[in-house]
Formats: sequence, C-alpha cells, structure tokens
Amino acid sequence: MREKTILHKQARTILTKASGFLQGYSHTLNPYVGCAYGCSYCYVRKMPIALFREQSWGDYVDVKANAKSLLIKELRREKQKGPVTVFMSSSTDPYQPIEYKEELTRNLLEALTEDPPDFLFIQTRSPMVTRDLDLFQKLKDRLLVSITIETDEDSIRKQFSPQAPAIRGRLRALKELHANGIQTQAAIAPLLPSSPNFPKILRDHTNRITIDDFFMGDGSGGKRTKQLNIQNKYEPEHVYHWYDENAYKKLLRRFQQEFRDKELFISQQGFLPPT
Repeated sequence: MREKTILHKQARTILTKASGFLQGYSHTLNPYVGCAYGCSYCYVRKMPIALFREQSWGDYVDVKANAKSLLIKELRREKQKGPVTVFMSSSTDPYQPIEYKEELTRNLLEALTEDPPDFLFIQTRSPMVTRDLDLFQKLKDRLLVSITIETDEDSIRKQFSPQAPAIRGRLRALKELHANGIQTQAAIAPLLPSSPNFPKILRDHTNRITIDDFFMGDGSGGKRTKQLNIQNKYEPEHVYHWYDENAYKKLLRRFQQEFRDKELFISQQGFLPPT
C-alpha cells in the first residue's frame, strides 16, 4: 500500500444535509476526507471533493480532529428540528486503516449511542467494523451495517481495488455481526464478475442483499464511471457479460435462487432507511 499523506484539520461542520441518491436521509456523516482504499471505480474520484486536490484519490486522508464535539452539538440542534437519519459514510470509508490509530469513527459512535439518531446506516468494506460491536448493540434496531462485497473472487477484487481488504475478511465480519443480532446487509456495489456460488456463500452470512452497478449507482447514469475508463480493467471475456446495464438482472436471478424477494434490493432502495 502506498504511503498516504495524513492531515489533521478542524472541520467547520460534521453533519451534511443529504441529497440526491441519499435523499431518504436527513444527513450524511463523513469522519474523514479522502479514502486510503482508493478503489479504481469510486465515484468520488469525479466529485469536487477529489477533483480539486493536488494528490490522487487514495493518496491522502484528512482527519476531522474535532468531529465528536461538532457531532454532539449539531446532533442536538438537528433533533430539535425533526427526525435525524444518518448515512455514514457517503464519500469515505469510516473504517479505513487510519481508524486503527485515530478511533474517530468509534468516538462518533459513542456520541451517537449517548444521543441516538432515529436511524444510522453504516457503509464500509473493512473487517475492522466488528471492533464496535458493543456500540452497535446499544443502537439495536436503529442501525443497519452494510459491508461492501462486490464479488466472491479475490482475484477480481485485486484487479479493481487492490488496496481494499480481502473478501474473506469482509465475509467473516459480516457473519460475526449478523450472528450477534446486528441488522446487516451485503452490498454488491458495484457488482463485479463473480462465480455462480456467490449467492450460496452470502446465504450463510446475512439475510439482506443489495445489488448495484456503475449505471444506477454512480449518481450520473454511468457517466462518471465511463470517464474513469473502468471498462479497461475487465478481462476481454468479462466486458460484455458484466460491464453492461443488464448485468444486474443476471445476478439478481442467481440470488433469487437463494434469497426471498423481500431480502433483495436494487440500487438506491437498498441504501435507504428500512421501512
């Protein structure tokens, strides 16, 4: 993994009004700016937060050093206005490697357990998420933890996101959380080439699956992803089978053999607060 530039900064705010793909939430919550995983397909690469940095996406992380004190203040204020539903995180991974040292996400979770929002959605691809099981159990049904598992083949993961955690570690984390009563889901987002056994593998790890792709989930109908030339990372035999607007339908049919319809979600509906 390449060396990262780590900066500690004082943030002006920590809760951001949600919009667009996440308009079902009142706020998004990002403990960090930047993400050390630097996944090749990440839509944030084409957003202003990344475009105006001198360093490449994946090579820097800003730590919002005052995040917890801001959250305590802002959460109290926003709850006076109405229901507060929080998506953590929309433009970073709350459990990227720097979290081992900083424990910023855990500090934020401590604040959220002391003054709980109406709902909290945590999105990550890191097995480190199990560290905070004790805090998750305090939030109970106010929480859903979503772990990105784009494929069951680690060789594919290395092709698209070589700095991200191995698939086997994510599977273990998903199973541990689910076994301890935490509401979980596997986010196949974006879907990448996978084996026919993928549904059977996930059947033992969670009872909620969300399938998303580059065309529905990058916020621009696939235009941001096309600018990243992601199609060039596919093996020739995979391009037309997996980098296609209808590929999700093929994957969905596979998962329907193992999961009930009410356990399966497509794109945006899988990332919104459960109804």
